[in-house]
Amino acid sequence: MKKPVYGMILGGILGIFDGLSALVSAPETAPDIMGIVIGSTIKGILAGLIIGYVARKTESMPVALVAGLAVGAALAALVVVMNVSAGQPAYAFEIMLPGSIVGLIVGYATMKHVEPRTA
Repeated sequence: MKKPVYGMILGGILGIFDGLSALVSAPETAPDIMGIVIGSTIKGILAGLIIGYVARKTESMPVALVAGLAVGAALAALVVVMNVSAGQPAYAFEIMLPGSIVGLIVGYATMKHVEPRTA
């Protein structure tokens, strides 16, 4: 499996848990949990795709980790900005921390993933 595809799958799975973490960090968001989980899953898939391409182009674990952290944090920051512009509470820490952790995990895992060699 190619690294970008692997990153998308892993990012999507971790995105589900990222969204579900809202129930713990901000229980008042429970009525909106389906939208949060769907949004976090899409965010994880997009992050996994970007991080997978970076991991494919480099052989440096630190570069993949920094890219994962940066992409995860940037996409989470976009969600915070969307919340604020919609007049909702920012929940900056509650969104940024899990998003950044997902990016780090996907960066590490995609870097460790070995693509099959073509003949």
